[in-house]
Amino acid sequence: MNLKADYDEIARCNRCGFCQAACPVFRATGSEAGVARGRIALLRALIEERIAWDAGLEGPLFDCLLCGACTAACFPAVPTAELLIRARSAYLTRVGRKAAHRLLFDRLLPDPRRLQRAARAAAIGKRTGLSRLAAALGLLRAFGRNLARAEEILPALPRRAFREEVAPGVYAGAGRTGTVAYFVGCGVDLLHPGVGRASFALLRERRRRVLVLENNCCGLPAWSAGDLAAARRLAAANLTLLNDPSVEEIVTDCSSCASFLRSASRLFPPTDPRHGQARGVAAKILDLAPWMHAEGSTPAEDLRGRRITFHDPCHAARGLGVRREPRELLGRIPGAEFVELPEADACCGGAGSYALSHYDLAMRVLERKMENLKRTGADLLVTTCPACMIQLAHGVRRAGLAVEVRHLVQLTRPGSSG
Repeated sequence: MNLKADYDEIARCNRCGFCQAACPVFRATGSEAGVARGRIALLRALIEERIAWDAGLEGPLFDCLLCGACTAACFPAVPTAELLIRARSAYLTRVGRKAAHRLLFDRLLPDPRRLQRAARAAAIGKRTGLSRLAAALGLLRAFGRNLARAEEILPALPRRAFREEVAPGVYAGAGRTGTVAYFVGCGVDLLHPGVGRASFALLRERRRRVLVLENNCCGLPAWSAGDLAAARRLAAANLTLLNDPSVEEIVTDCSSCASFLRSASRLFPPTDPRHGQARGVAAKILDLAPWMHAEGSTPAEDLRGRRITFHDPCHAARGLGVRREPRELLGRIPGAEFVELPEADACCGGAGSYALSHYDLAMRVLERKMENLKRTGADLLVTTCPACMIQLAHGVRRAGLAVEVRHLVQLTRPGSSG
């Protein structure tokens, strides 16, 4: 950690406790160690060397969802999530990286084809029951102590990734002007190819050319784990693709990817040329929901008589400030009723791969979201983040609710679910 800079930020916490009401982890556990001011106190003790860096810090440093709700409720706006990222990085420096991180961040996420092969193997393992056998034998323990249960979050894995169906390259569109690049997030590519198909079709309808990128992971998973060097490598590899001067817009249907790509310049010091490149790219990054809104998109699927509600992904609402546009789009659906979800911007507990290492806590956070969903009476729950879709669909199944979970873009094309 940068002791002086971090200490100055930490000292701004006045220990008022407003973060308690906003924190999903505190609401689930009631533990002071799980709320922002408790974590800030821990970081202060580390900087002042009143406690030592050791493996016992893993829980309090890594069980935060990084949702940013505490900072939104904080009068001095202490950036707790950013401070924890730096603390996680310091922890990894002292304690060491996990084997799973080395595999994921160094081998799989930098190479989309290798990641697709790994996902295909996982899909076969899930269909045949081999993954359950591996979990029972402890072979997957390196990926998180809760993986055996967390695997049930996904009832099935698609047989093919989106970019195995639609190869990276340039495609002609029906629009009259413009070239748009489609940044394909890992979650859409591997777990929700139907979202990718719907986004691709919409982009082709609106622009003259669509460039489907062969991008690697945006770098957010490595960043969240505190592996800043890996996040920097992933971001740098993408900059080569995203700096294409012929591309006026770079659209993604993953709010988490959009938020991280917008802020990727922080990975590089101001003297590094990549810092300026990342800032230039950030100006072209667009989340699909506001892009659809600006384009005047109207959902085409017949949803008459349906009651619809919307869950705000943390990276959309607090990372990008996107709240109004998806609601206005849903409000345009003829004959459907939109009803606001209580605590719509509260984290669902998805947080990327959070459930792999914090399954029980993730489910406790999810239960509150499901109780709020029940209060709406909605039969269609819409969001704009693949990780949220997975978590919310799991919550619906666990609660036995007759609710369909879909991405916003899937309402624009009949038959685009899957």
